[in-house]
Amino acid sequence: MSIKHKIAGVVAGMAAIALLAGCSSAATPEGGSSADAGKTVKIGVVGASDPYWETYKDEAKKAGINVEIVGFTEYPQVNPALANGDVDINQFQHLIYLAQYNVGENKDLTPIGSTAIYPLPLYSKKYKDVKDIPEGATIAIPKDESNQARALLALQGAGLVKLKDGGSIVSIADDVESGSKVKVITVDGSLAAAQLDDPAVAGAVINNDFATKAGIDVSSAIAKDSAEDPKSQAYVNVFAVRAADKDNATYKKLVEIYQDSEAVKKGVQEANNNSAVFAKIPAADLEKTLKDVEKTVKATK
Repeated sequence: MSIKHKIAGVVAGMAAIALLAGCSSAATPEGGSSADAGKTVKIGVVGASDPYWETYKDEAKKAGINVEIVGFTEYPQVNPALANGDVDINQFQHLIYLAQYNVGENKDLTPIGSTAIYPLPLYSKKYKDVKDIPEGATIAIPKDESNQARALLALQGAGLVKLKDGGSIVSIADDVESGSKVKVITVDGSLAAAQLDDPAVAGAVINNDFATKAGIDVSSAIAKDSAEDPKSQAYVNVFAVRAADKDNATYKKLVEIYQDSEAVKKGVQEANNNSAVFAKIPAADLEKTLKDVEKTVKATK
C-alpha cells in the first residue's frame, strides 16, 4: 500500500552534549516534559534480536532518548505487558490485532504512528504456482483471529476458497464455503512454516516474522494479499501506547526516528527479506481506522 503522509515536528535531543559538559540532567525533547528527562523508554517487540533495533537505539540516543528493547517470544504477551505498565510502547502488531485485543480485554491501547505493511504470503514446497494446487488439497493458516481472517481473504483472492458473505476482517475457517477448491487447517503461527514439510499439506500462509526465522525466501511466495489495496490500512503495523500517553512528545519522536531514519529502514528491510512496504499515516487516521475495526469486532461478539 502506498500511503505517503508526513509526520510534522522536529525534536532536539541534547542529552549527550549535556553529559559531556558534566551536567547531571538530560535534555528534554521539544514539547516533552521534565518527567521524561533521563527516562529509559521500554519498547516491547517480537524479534528483539533483529540488528536494526540496535541501530534504532543508537538513533534515539542521538536525539537524547534512552531506549530499552524488551523482547517477547509470542504475540499475545506484548499487549498485556503494555497495558500493565511493564513497557511504555510496543511495536509488533497491525491495527486489526490491536482492535481485537482492545475489544477482548476492554482496553484502550492507542496507535501513535505507523511503520510498515507486510503482505501475508502463501508458500509451498510442492507447487510453484497457485494454479497447480489440486482440488481438495489442504492449506495451513495461522489460527490467531486477525491473521486467520487475513489469510482466508488472501486465499480467496487467489481463487482457492470462497468465504461466507464474501469474507471480512473477522472471517474464520468455518466460513469457508463447501465447494471451495481447498480445505484449510489452523495452526499456531509459529508452527506454520513447519507445515510445508508435511506430506498432507499443499501449502501454508506464513506471516513475515516466522517466514524470516524459518529462512524462507519471501520472493518464493506463490500468492499474497496486496499492500496496495485501500483495505490494507487496517493491516499496517503501528507503535501503540496506553491512551493516556498518546500525546507524549518523546514517544512521538521515537515514531519519527523509525519512520525517517534511512539506517533503520535499511535494517528493517534486511531483517525482513525486503518485504516491508513503509507507510506514514497520521495518528488521527490510525485512531479512526482502529475505532472502525473495533466496531466491526464488537458486532461479531
